[in-house]
Amino acid sequence: MTYTPSQLQLQREDGKRRASRRSTAIALLSTLIFGVIITAIVVNAQGFSAVQESFFNAHYAKKAFPRIFDGILLNLRVLFIAEFFVLVFGLLIAIARTTTSPVLYPLRLVATIYTDIFRGAPLLLVLLLVGLGIPGLRISYIPNSAVFLGTVALVLTYSAYVAEVIRAGIEGVNPTQRQAARALGLSQTQTLRHVVLPQALRNVTPPLLNDLVSLQKDSGLISVLGAVDAIRAAGIETAQSFNFTPYVVAGGLFVLLTIPLTRYTDWLIRRQDRAQKAQGVY
Repeated sequence: MTYTPSQLQLQREDGKRRASRRSTAIALLSTLIFGVIITAIVVNAQGFSAVQESFFNAHYAKKAFPRIFDGILLNLRVLFIAEFFVLVFGLLIAIARTTTSPVLYPLRLVATIYTDIFRGAPLLLVLLLVGLGIPGLRISYIPNSAVFLGTVALVLTYSAYVAEVIRAGIEGVNPTQRQAARALGLSQTQTLRHVVLPQALRNVTPPLLNDLVSLQKDSGLISVLGAVDAIRAAGIETAQSFNFTPYVVAGGLFVLLTIPLTRYTDWLIRRQDRAQKAQGVY
């Protein structure tokens, strides 16, 4: 038997479509008006021509782009390497912090101290301490490359943040899940691996992606150690031309890299919300 919506249902759906079209039209109109007002204020500002020449010069943008693009590729390499180790170390630290065995208390204590220190210390300070302190030890088998040391500093800092996110996901799993797994004969390790972690990681995927967005931006801070990434390349071009357009180009490239991941994170959050509402979980 084919389902046929009632006349009342059709009227409701038509009303919703009209309301949606009306809301979209109002939003577009208000955005257009707001954009025109802001544009008029900026264009008519007394120093607009000077700012346009110093920050939005097409000649210097074209000239600086190749070097800045090479720098952004370095930022991407640092991002991928750092993100891998951040996820691994963050997971291990989170597991250590959620252990309940008295024998493993020293491990839990070390993990707690680690997260407290690196969540409290500014990333820029960690970069300077690692980038200047490790070479001072003169350990032959540790590279003194600015890229390597900058990546190490990023991993140390972000592992602490990611560990707390994963720990929250682990502790958010209903205790009855553990009890059921143990009742079926699974060991503590098997319960964690097959029951708890899959649920925990699925629940914290959006915040983990947000940390990835932050890591992508903060990868530019390795320039303070001398690595020629996008920001350092922009600085070199600015010093040669006395024009700040290269910084705008570098910023634009970072934004272009960040927007797709940000939109994907928002979409994933909305999908999870819809799934929870469909299951009656609020």
